[in-house]
Amino acid sequence: MTIKKILVLHTGGTISMHEDQDGDVETGLDNPLIDVKMALPNVDLTVESIFNLPSEHIGPEHMLQLQRRILTAGNVFDGVVITHGTDTLEETSFFLDSTLSVDFPIVMTGAMRSSNELGSDGLYNYHSALRVASNENSRNRGVLVVMNDEIHAARFVTKTHTTNVATFGSPISGTMGLLTKRQIIFFYDLPKRRVLSVTHVQKSIPVLKAYAGMDGQLLELLAAANIDGIVIEALGAGNLSKEAAIGVRYLLSRNIPVVIVSRSFNGVAEPVYDYLGGGVQLERDGVIFATSINGQKARLKLLIGLDNQLNNHDLHDYLHQF
Repeated sequence: MTIKKILVLHTGGTISMHEDQDGDVETGLDNPLIDVKMALPNVDLTVESIFNLPSEHIGPEHMLQLQRRILTAGNVFDGVVITHGTDTLEETSFFLDSTLSVDFPIVMTGAMRSSNELGSDGLYNYHSALRVASNENSRNRGVLVVMNDEIHAARFVTKTHTTNVATFGSPISGTMGLLTKRQIIFFYDLPKRRVLSVTHVQKSIPVLKAYAGMDGQLLELLAAANIDGIVIEALGAGNLSKEAAIGVRYLLSRNIPVVIVSRSFNGVAEPVYDYLGGGVQLERDGVIFATSINGQKARLKLLIGLDNQLNNHDLHDYLHQF
């Protein structure tokens, strides 16, 4: 039997929290998962608590810390498992997927119910993540998210429900794979994508959701705030009101990159309509369409692209890829 050496990085989140006597979920001083022993006969675990934070407190600087730790793991470990709060799990997994080019599995997991709640899902998801990380077929698949007996690609996964244990879904690509009691099954391979390293994550890139009657005043105020770029979750396939479109032109005149995604839960953002505020004219003005990702992921991708000093043409290609 081949023994797989797996590095476990605990970061906090609901999977490490507990419910108090009032039913409120809170974090403790130490991550209790550090002391949990998992009985997997072919796995040798090295367990570290890299930080112990609610995922709402995790930002790009923490993601970069994780990335740097994982880069040192390749010559020692056969896979990595990261436990993480679910609120920003998709962002951390996407950041790692976009900045790491490694062949060993990186698997992220979490929980929707804390450790002492009825029906807690944390230990089961942790066990499932270890199974996937130690499986040879998980190699060369990018970062994976494993919860509720499902495997999702970090590139497409998103949180779809506030409390349900079946919260994670991949609306564009579908579930990548699943776990049964005896098997780990993968349904598809991912298209190739460009991976860029990153050294600094201090860019100021807000995300703004479009709405009916949106004007351009807020966009002009943001331009005055010296932002490095902006992501707009636009209407439909990527459209804005004419007033907002004029605000976008002001941002572009200040050489501030503007990235468009759709505020819709499913589908691809692309220029279709040719009028002021329509996607065709927005693209003609210089807006970049991030076709297959949501606003929070587009923000990270723009951050990575700017850190690599990509010009407008290369930024367009980089954000446009699936």
